[in-house]
Amino acid sequence: MIIIFYVIFSFTIVDAEISNSKTIGRGLKAYGQLPDRKELATPSSALFFDDNEKDIDIIATYSDASGTIRTSRVKMKDLSASWVLENPISGDPGKQKGSQVFKLKDSYQASRRSEENVEHFIDDHHWQEDEIQNRRKASWSPVKFKRQMLRQKRWDLRTADLILQNKEGDKQMEATSAIEDLKNMDPVVNGKYSIWRRDFENPNSDSTLKLMRDQIIMAKAYANIAKSRNQIDLYSSLLRHVGDSLRVIGDANSDSELHPSSLDQAKAMGHALSFAKDRLYDCHIVARKLRAMLQSAEDNVNSLKKRSAFLIQLAAKTVPKPLHCLPLQLAADYYFHGYQRKKDLNIEKLEDPSLYHYAIFSDNILATSVVVNSTVLHANEPEKHIFHIVTDKLNFAAMRMWFILNAPEKATVQVENIDDFKWLNSSYCSVLRQLESARVKEYYFKNHPSSLSVGSDNLKYRNPKYLSMLNHLRFYLPEVYPKLHKILFLDDDIVVQKDLTPLWDVDLNGMVNGAVETCKGSFHRFDKYLNFSNPKISENFDSNACGWAFGMNIFDLKEWRNRNITQIYHYWQDRNEDRTLWKLGTLPPGLITFYNLTYPLDRKWHVLGLGYDPALNQTEIENAAVVHYNGNYKPWLDLAVAKYKSYWSKYVRFDNYYLKLCNLSE
Repeated sequence: MIIIFYVIFSFTIVDAEISNSKTIGRGLKAYGQLPDRKELATPSSALFFDDNEKDIDIIATYSDASGTIRTSRVKMKDLSASWVLENPISGDPGKQKGSQVFKLKDSYQASRRSEENVEHFIDDHHWQEDEIQNRRKASWSPVKFKRQMLRQKRWDLRTADLILQNKEGDKQMEATSAIEDLKNMDPVVNGKYSIWRRDFENPNSDSTLKLMRDQIIMAKAYANIAKSRNQIDLYSSLLRHVGDSLRVIGDANSDSELHPSSLDQAKAMGHALSFAKDRLYDCHIVARKLRAMLQSAEDNVNSLKKRSAFLIQLAAKTVPKPLHCLPLQLAADYYFHGYQRKKDLNIEKLEDPSLYHYAIFSDNILATSVVVNSTVLHANEPEKHIFHIVTDKLNFAAMRMWFILNAPEKATVQVENIDDFKWLNSSYCSVLRQLESARVKEYYFKNHPSSLSVGSDNLKYRNPKYLSMLNHLRFYLPEVYPKLHKILFLDDDIVVQKDLTPLWDVDLNGMVNGAVETCKGSFHRFDKYLNFSNPKISENFDSNACGWAFGMNIFDLKEWRNRNITQIYHYWQDRNEDRTLWKLGTLPPGLITFYNLTYPLDRKWHVLGLGYDPALNQTEIENAAVVHYNGNYKPWLDLAVAKYKSYWSKYVRFDNYYLKLCNLSE
């Protein structure tokens, strides 16, 4: 039987396709026995011949680079194992008669050619995807399969290695970023403990201090247990170590402030605690003792909080010596130089409703001067601004003397004595009538603390502002200024930073009071100030109504008179004679008196909190028309928040003769 193989030399075909774009393969005749069909059907027998078998002669016809057709004879054994049958005939080859034609192909070159054709001729319509897949399937051989498996294994290993490197790189970048962030942090806070501290690098670390304090707590617990079990020697030893540790710690707030012997003492305490634990430790007993110590510590903290609040209240309400000196010096010179005979000028301006009128009720000369100075400085037309200042009899001479000598440029200042308002008496004023009653006197003058530990709650009863009519005079503005139509009420602890005249043009929409609301979320609503457990309050007011602030309020006096607001104030004051309807102060009765009669102003007009909140927004403060030091930390006290004090002090003339005389300085 003659077997004819049709062989395609891949290298010739590839060269021809790249250069001439056509196939130049020719036939190849071979003589010999056809391998068994079973061998051809299995992958492992794809044209493999043993050396003992009869070799096959192959005549190859091909064309060279010049196009000349040539022939050549080769032996099958001279071909490499990569030469395989392509599309072998079906059926049993042993039964085929005559010459048979097969196609031989170098599987390695054919594979490369198919891949290159896909890569370089993907848009060529002569090569279809299914033909490429058929060629790949047909060109299978064990050698090629092994090479593919090795290549795939190398690719998998390389891919896994790259993924691992990428993950390690990401982790390294995250760790580096975290380390840089920690380097930029300042974790040191005296008296605080933080797991992020670099205790061995930072001189202000407190790990040793914390350890010694924890040891003292445990030593006290074990000492109490030892005493209860009558182990006096152990009890005495633990107390001795506690005393030694306390002496070593002293007033230290960080490790750098500890005594050099602190580590030795910590070690000694550690040995003592270890010994005590071996002899005394019982989980339930120790836990119970620590809970008792915790409760005792909480009680001490609460007591100290009350002491602190009491002392802050006391410091806030006590007049500093320089401020006490100032009115004394001014009053002495007022009478010495005969200023009491001096009459007020510009009487016609004091009652002109077309001008801008301000009401300030205060006994603090320096604070009142800041309010007047800051307002005039920012006024567009200061000659149209009239300041009505009312003070008490004790400070009247000093207040008048100050504004005679330090009158603001162009603006008009009137100083009055509240005792000169003869209409303001107990028969007309509910508050005065109540103050004369024995019940109210007992309420105010017998509710005073017997010791500092009682706290600040009772101190407020002795605060002069709750007893002074200067604080309640704001509810009688139409009576004080009967010929005015509008007036701007200012507290003495505010600073004006912008021109306030636009407030007179605000349309209050029939309301009496124009004020900035203070409620944010659930804060500063009526239930904070009024007693809604009392039916008199709960039946007449909404607990969620928004509160507002005294301190800068524009009042429509014409509407006030029409609605008889003062009578509303008297009505509720008479019902609060037992002091149970609202908290102390003038804001709660103000909320009641002007309930549903208050027009909300823009918040930029009035920013509050400079007297108690050190975390206010600085931009809001600087953009506000009025800033208010409501709270205990008034700007003229040493308690003042340092960063807010400059907003007030820049309007004080510290070069003034009387301020120098009384040692008042920045």
